[in-house]
Amino acid sequence: MATEDDVRRICLALPGVTERLSWGRPAWFARTLMARVWEDDVLTVKTHERDALASAEPDTYYWTSHHDRSPQLVLVRLGRVDVDELDELLRDSYRIAGI
Repeated sequence: MATEDDVRRICLALPGVTERLSWGRPAWFARTLMARVWEDDVLTVKTHERDALASAEPDTYYWTSHHDRSPQLVLVRLGRVDVDELDELLRDSYRIAGI
């Protein structure tokens, strides 16, 4: 089970990533947003595999109508992924965010 502390540790270990608040929640930026706490224990990340992830594991990956206009964004329930999977998701999001 991954936590917000895991998110922070992984993100800040990547070159050039900074942390600041976005909409009052912790967020991590490369050139653009790469991850943001959406709500407690739910993280927003960028991916090219949103539909596949949500289809395969809808209890883990999903999005809201707020995210419909941003097809690269997916919400991840942190309690349903392990740290290795989180690391992979965040590294992918980091690449998409422009570094």
